[in-house]
Amino acid sequence: MASVLGIITIGQAPRDDIAELFVAQAPAGTRVILRGALDGLSDAEVDALPPLNGADTLYTRLRGGRDVKISKQAVINRSPAAFARLRADGCDAIVYACTGEFPPMEGDENVLFPSRVLAGVAHGLLPRGRLGVLVPFAEQGEKLAKKWARPGLDVVVEAVVPSASRDEVAAVARRLGRHKPDLVALDCMSYTPATKVAVKSEVGVPTLLAITATGRILREILD
Repeated sequence: MASVLGIITIGQAPRDDIAELFVAQAPAGTRVILRGALDGLSDAEVDALPPLNGADTLYTRLRGGRDVKISKQAVINRSPAAFARLRADGCDAIVYACTGEFPPMEGDENVLFPSRVLAGVAHGLLPRGRLGVLVPFAEQGEKLAKKWARPGLDVVVEAVVPSASRDEVAAVARRLGRHKPDLVALDCMSYTPATKVAVKSEVGVPTLLAITATGRILREILD
């Protein structure tokens, strides 16, 4: 019997770009159900959930392709309902499609969080050295640098929105490359394989893409 993979986006469903990338990593025949923490909200209702500060800032793409900054706390408040819907759908595995760090939430037992995958791989590859991190917005830089910090690791952060053009991504990657990182982590689920190619070609070091790294762990779970 084919497995059922549940995906929660911090924005709205559908997100065919995210679903397709996970399908490419999952065992053949896997059925994907994607739900959003902001499902059911109008554009005006989403716009009424702005971040309170940099630490409360999340990036997501809404249904229709609009990029927004939203309050992390608002997403946390709405996520338990999305977990419950996916469990009712009979999912064999659930992934929370955001690289942010989140507190315990009702219904998150055995849910795969990409932030933990990315941090684990980065730690294994680079126990000490310099880590380059790409984030969507400059105001997230201080918070996410602290998230990645650990003894023996120097963290440098640059910002570019996932919807930026290849030339814009390349320019930011060149700026990141001047810091001479040993490894780069793309810290957002909306970055794509094309983003990874653009960054790696400019910086010239191993580069971790959250969505494909997480997808490979999901395959291990579902296979």
